[in-house]
Amino acid sequence: MTEWNVERAATVLAAAEADRADRGPVTDEWPELDLDTAYRVQDEILCRKVASGEQIVGVKLGLTSRAKQQRMGIDSPLTAWLTDRMALPAGAPLVTGELIHPRVEPEIVFVLGERLSGPGVTAARAMEAVSHVYAGLEVIDSRYTDFRFTLPDVVADNASSARFTVGGVIRKPDELDLALEACLLEVNGEVVDSATGAAVQGHPAEALALAANTLAKRRVVLEPGWIVLTGGLTDAVFAHPGSRISAQFANLGSVTLRCE
Repeated sequence: MTEWNVERAATVLAAAEADRADRGPVTDEWPELDLDTAYRVQDEILCRKVASGEQIVGVKLGLTSRAKQQRMGIDSPLTAWLTDRMALPAGAPLVTGELIHPRVEPEIVFVLGERLSGPGVTAARAMEAVSHVYAGLEVIDSRYTDFRFTLPDVVADNASSARFTVGGVIRKPDELDLALEACLLEVNGEVVDSATGAAVQGHPAEALALAANTLAKRRVVLEPGWIVLTGGLTDAVFAHPGSRISAQFANLGSVTLRCE
């Protein structure tokens, strides 16, 4: 039997994504997979995507809510990569057939105006680096059957990243109280969930600061122009073909995905 290592795990997960075929967690077969090694798998998959022509456009955070962190036994969010292939232009449909079992969650999205480098980044310093803020929807699509995974599994799988889109309203960060920014999640016009920005680490700036400080341990700096998805405000909803999923924000406008 072939021995598990970073390269094999990256190959297995990349194949699952390309073939749209879910599988059991890697840790079922490689129980020794730890968090540091899982990030190496994540980075190896990114390197392969870049080599194939994709470009890094930013990062995302996962497991930003306190409740989700407690369930997974961690005390800070996960980080993962965003590439240009994941970006859906405004109005473009979500083609569910390109994915395995997509789910959608609303996000507060930052665009950086300057470099942000840890360690020691505070929430206040993080917000100074933000150029503007959008409403967003992230599409997550775990390569694991039934979204069943351990912490190292989901890190290796780039935190289930698949697609994202942003709304058309641009706001400066100093124009908003992001902790109080309210959001309604709607499916086919019916409100199914709600939250405020406080659902993300108490304030999305805290999540951004944690991302900068966590990435610094891997010698990664957040670059100007990068997009940062700060984390799901609500639980994710399934993206069924024919459905219309919208997030209505108090001050950031709305953003909608039409699922085909």
